[in-house]
Amino acid sequence: MKAKHQRLVLALVALAALIGAGLLAASALRDEAAYFYTPQDAKTKHIEPGKAIRLGGMVVKGSLKRAPDGVTINFDVTDNKAVVPATFNGIAPDLFKEGTGVVAEGSFNPQGTFVATNLLAKHDERYMPPELKGMKYDEKSRKLTANSSPVAQP
Repeated sequence: MKAKHQRLVLALVALAALIGAGLLAASALRDEAAYFYTPQDAKTKHIEPGKAIRLGGMVVKGSLKRAPDGVTINFDVTDNKAVVPATFNGIAPDLFKEGTGVVAEGSFNPQGTFVATNLLAKHDERYMPPELKGMKYDEKSRKLTANSSPVAQP
């Protein structure tokens, strides 16, 4: 066999191996492609207890309850289609409150409650830190204004 033919066969084998690796990776990730499961997804896909996932949605108003130990929080997460009870043991982020978005990392227990190990609180694009309360962002000048006077930005 000529060297030219050997290089061609080697290139074809390498290409086939590359395509096979890509297909294998894609099949392994097909169910994990979502950044998080919504409560509706979690209920319809019947996620097995103990499997680490992310659950995303809104914290139901009136559902946030703190346990007497001071660190355990019980709350419900909804996507307006389904509601999932959740619990978290730890210090919650400052933005975590009722009526706001949350992505919780953790797993379901056998009773169907989502046990979060980490909470990621979400805010909308109009969020303003508490330190800047009363100030407005001017879209045209791209500056913060307070009482009609520009504020220097870092």
